Amino acid sequence: MRRGPQTVASRFAERMEQTPYLKHAAKKKAGQAAKRTEGENDMRIIRCRNYEDMGKKAANLIGATVIRKPDCVLGLATGSTPLGIYASLIERYQDKDLDFSAVKSVNLDEYKGLGEDNPQSYRYYMKENFFRHINIRPENTHLPDGLEPDSAKACADYDAVIASMGQVDLQLLGLGHDGHIGFNEPNQYFDKETHCVDLAPMTIEANKRFFASADEVPRQAYTMGIAAILRARCVLLAVSGRDKAKILKEALTGPITPEVPASALQFHPNVVVVADEDALSLF
Repeated sequence: MRRGPQTVASRFAERMEQTPYLKHAAKKKAGQAAKRTEGENDMRIIRCRNYEDMGKKAANLIGATVIRKPDCVLGLATGSTPLGIYASLIERYQDKDLDFSAVKSVNLDEYKGLGEDNPQSYRYYMKENFFRHINIRPENTHLPDGLEPDSAKACADYDAVIASMGQVDLQLLGLGHDGHIGFNEPNQYFDKETHCVDLAPMTIEANKRFFASADEVPRQAYTMGIAAILRARCVLLAVSGRDKAKILKEALTGPITPEVPASALQFHPNVVVVADEDALSLF
């Protein structure tokens, strides 16, 4: 029998149907038009006064996960947005409110070609901005191997690491100006698992502030795929700044499309958005 045209939502749902954690979401979304209105989006949104408040509220959610399950698996992110979150978590650890000794972590991504001793690598970022300030065991912290030149091997190895962790209890995400999560750039399809990505010009431009110049920003990265992100029990999306308002609105209420990778979060049954007033100015 000839099949009629499918929406982006039904195509994605069909591709993800074999993944048990998404069966409920797939059934809920399949057959619906991809376009969403604000009132139909069932994500929980926590409105914060400013960046500092956003960091504290997001840290509260992560801290609650650690307290509730001391051996939890945290999916962690890098960039400027999580810095306030990590600072708040460090403060809670120093106040003896949190114990990370049994926690395991998997990070979203790493630049291809950068090792852990490079100050611009995400392993270095995590060590300097979070790990060395708490009692998490180094052997329990995981990122893709940026120095592995064989992309297929690097991605397969990291998928194996993620699988060995079991289900991620909470996945922290930031949001790129083009809607990317991790380094999942706008594309013609949703990448499911860890893959090597060519960084979009907008991403290179946004990240050049961390380097001496745009020319020094790596052009490729290893990143966890959309399906891997959506396997988490809870997804925590942290967003700050008026410059993110338009893309946040589009990601949460617009069409589900790989051209806005964060729109795939509309499939997940447990997403919490923690954003400041500026980021939520269009809501």
